[in-house]
Amino acid sequence: MTSTTTPATHKASFTVADEATARPAVDVLTEVFFEGDAAVAAFERPDGRWDVTVHFADPPDQALVRELVGGAAGADVARTLTFEVVEAKDWVKASLDDLVPVPAGRFMVHGSHDRARVPGNKLGIEIEAALAFGTGHHGTTRGCLLLLDHVLKTCAPRRVLDLGTGTGVLAIAAAKATRRSVLASDIDAPSVMVARENARLNGAGPLVQVIRATGFAAAEFAEAGPFDLVLANILANPLRQLAAPMQRHLAPGAFVILSGLLTPQARAVRAAYRARGLVPIRHLRIEGWSSLLLQKQQ
Repeated sequence: MTSTTTPATHKASFTVADEATARPAVDVLTEVFFEGDAAVAAFERPDGRWDVTVHFADPPDQALVRELVGGAAGADVARTLTFEVVEAKDWVKASLDDLVPVPAGRFMVHGSHDRARVPGNKLGIEIEAALAFGTGHHGTTRGCLLLLDHVLKTCAPRRVLDLGTGTGVLAIAAAKATRRSVLASDIDAPSVMVARENARLNGAGPLVQVIRATGFAAAEFAEAGPFDLVLANILANPLRQLAAPMQRHLAPGAFVILSGLLTPQARAVRAAYRARGLVPIRHLRIEGWSSLLLQKQQ
């Protein structure tokens, strides 16, 4: 694995009462920050409380971090959040040493060092360790892969979109399983580059078109649609806002897989899409996160 040691790193830290409070804070921070830009870890103290630390490659937006922690763990915890500059350390490697291949239906997400561990009946998706945040090791990604596997058992979508692709895991999975072209988009320029490289690494480069776009504004959405399947592993608020434009880009009977939702947020997101004619089919709950499968009415 390529070294990611920097001259200095920036650390945010806070302490919460228990694991139940630490988990949603860790999950939100892991989902929001781009893979490789932040490493999040939580450890139980002897007194039963939990310390949460976030190492950043660059100085973070402190107001944003406080807002995220406050939303997940409460305003009192956010006020105790501290920031400091720490000595050089290969923090990405340190946080990822224990990652193992993760199966999800017909798929298995793994690092390059675990290629030999992918069974012959699984579709391997290789993500370099330095980019492993947001792969199958997170409940939202596993939920999406499991629901994708479920959909592919009943139909063969011809036009597929991965909205908010991140590392490109879902687009790669869909392309390898269907052997059809997949459009993938992200608002973040580094994510676009990472997704393209991961698609190439996994032999899906010719099938995965990755673009930088916000919402459905780019012309490529109209050109590639209407879509038979959309995967969107983002966050609750953006998903609610995207319900109307997404509905307009769906073919009749299309399937939509949504994730990035804390389980209490799932009802509001489901309602936003039901109001646009999408019927809930399945609801997976993994590690406090929800993944939804919906279908547009014919």
